Amino acid sequence: MDRTKSIVRTSIIGIAANILLSVFKAFVGIVSHSVAITMDAVNNLSDAFSSVITIVGAKLSAREPDRKHPYGYGRVEYLSAMVIGIIILYAGITSLTESVTKIIHPETPDYGTPALVIVSAAIVVKIVLGLYTKKMGEKFDSDSLVASGKDALNDSIISTSTLVAAIIFIVAGVSIEAYIGVIISFVILKTGFETLRDTVSMTLGERITPELAKRVKTSINELEEVKGVYDLIIHNYGSERLIGSAHVEIPDTLTAVEIDALDRVIAKKVYVDTGITMGGISVYSTNSGDEISVKARKEIAKMTGEYDEVLQIHGFYMNHKTKEIRFDLVVDIEAKNKREILSAVSKRVEEMYPEYVVEVLLDYNFSD
Repeated sequence: MDRTKSIVRTSIIGIAANILLSVFKAFVGIVSHSVAITMDAVNNLSDAFSSVITIVGAKLSAREPDRKHPYGYGRVEYLSAMVIGIIILYAGITSLTESVTKIIHPETPDYGTPALVIVSAAIVVKIVLGLYTKKMGEKFDSDSLVASGKDALNDSIISTSTLVAAIIFIVAGVSIEAYIGVIISFVILKTGFETLRDTVSMTLGERITPELAKRVKTSINELEEVKGVYDLIIHNYGSERLIGSAHVEIPDTLTAVEIDALDRVIAKKVYVDTGITMGGISVYSTNSGDEISVKARKEIAKMTGEYDEVLQIHGFYMNHKTKEIRFDLVVDIEAKNKREILSAVSKRVEEMYPEYVVEVLLDYNFSD
């Protein structure tokens, strides 16, 4: 199923449902002098507009890469989700302002059977629409649809609150709908804030999931020549365009021709297995059949294990001809004393192997 068409179709359903609900709620809210129902209508209208933004974002993100944007336009969807978050925040601020005004200058609502029927129907519609939209958003990895789905489910809670306020007024003659409006406003504001927060985080670039990292590394490690996969980095340019790079550890006996062939096999295999384009595959050479190097690696790994911030060493190579030892020291990315640890480890390795020139590079855990 075409991703863009599915997102557009889901959004159109949301637009139609929200406009219909907005019209009915606005009419009932005005006639019954109910600020809660009227604000609920405004919220539905903002939801319809959010769906329009989702459609525009989906259409733009589906554009083919060009000279100016060689990685495509997939990140437009993050921007559209950000706009939706701003719209939701605006709706929340408007609702809060109106509700506070009604608390200061109260009006007696006049609920009737039509109002109760419409609000009840709205609850059912919003639950169904929210679950459907969220499900489709997760299926097609659309942040905009997921945000719209969550907003719709929040709306069902809002409508339920409005219905409760109406029933309390009819039974007890006590009007609490302006206060319900304040609660509704904070629910809307919370949704808007969370949408903006999550979208900004995605735009900045988030750490890939452990599951995805494992899939990529497993795919590469299945090749006989590969002895380890490290420094995996995945750049997200939209749900359908992930570009990655990694270091692979291979025997020092492989020729340039063999490494070139392996590089191509890795790129093709990862794409077939995960859909990720490997933009860069670098190599670490590992000592073959050298017991001295194996022992040295174990001793250095044991020593670095004394530092809580050190996660591992990799890319280890001991050159007996040039008297060199080189490896990468992986330090927790959140550690505050990275340089101090690097300096301490380098000094200790130099003391352990004084006849060798030691080169230790600082590395971070960009993925699991």
